[in-house]
Amino acid sequence: MASAWELRHNSVVKIGSGPALKSSDDPRTRDAVARSILENGPSTAAALSERLGLTAAGIRRHLDLLVSDSILEAREPRISSTRGRGRPSKVFVMTDSGREKFEHSYDDLAVAALKFISAQSGEHLVTAFAQSRADDIERKAASVLAKSSNKLESLAIFLSEQGYAASVGPRGNGEELCQHHCPIAHVAAQFPQLCETETEAFSKLLGTHVQRLATIAHGDGVCTTYIPNLSIEKIKQPLTAGKAR
Repeated sequence: MASAWELRHNSVVKIGSGPALKSSDDPRTRDAVARSILENGPSTAAALSERLGLTAAGIRRHLDLLVSDSILEAREPRISSTRGRGRPSKVFVMTDSGREKFEHSYDDLAVAALKFISAQSGEHLVTAFAQSRADDIERKAASVLAKSSNKLESLAIFLSEQGYAASVGPRGNGEELCQHHCPIAHVAAQFPQLCETETEAFSKLLGTHVQRLATIAHGDGVCTTYIPNLSIEKIKQPLTAGKAR
């Protein structure tokens, strides 16, 4: 007998177009809720409701079941920005066990494609692809970081918007950028160039040396990048620095 709900399935749930998703106790709808968080990062019930076109009551019912099954975890928002009355909405994030339950069909296709490219045309093209991806991350994030006086915090926010569920915290004589989710972990496990070029992009964006300590792709629970205190001073320079005459 099938379990109460199952993430793996062969049907496609349309999100944002076509017929509205059912708000009943439908495993496919619950899958769509979980996948939305996996692909978009930590989300509130209100954000999910708008994204998937479901009622708030329907979303909360699915969220409760996903939390009870340890697929999702409810957390207090990292930055409290309460407007008006009431408490800030909880944020739902994907747990490690939840991430493991998702099938890797798209990842498997990507791995197969990169292996084919490497076998037919050489490893250098895989490296070129990884560099192109890193350049794209750098290009998209550069405009965001340019407007901030704290590049590290801004980079974490940017990465979270891209689905990496990133945060910043102190570590030893410096700070640490944590990515609690990696959308390409399965692929990067076989092609470490993806992690290496991504780390180089972070260094360029922050304008200082960084050190990758752990990656989800290599079996760690979270991707961590360390930035020493000597480098932190560069990152937190006021925007007006260097403009004075």
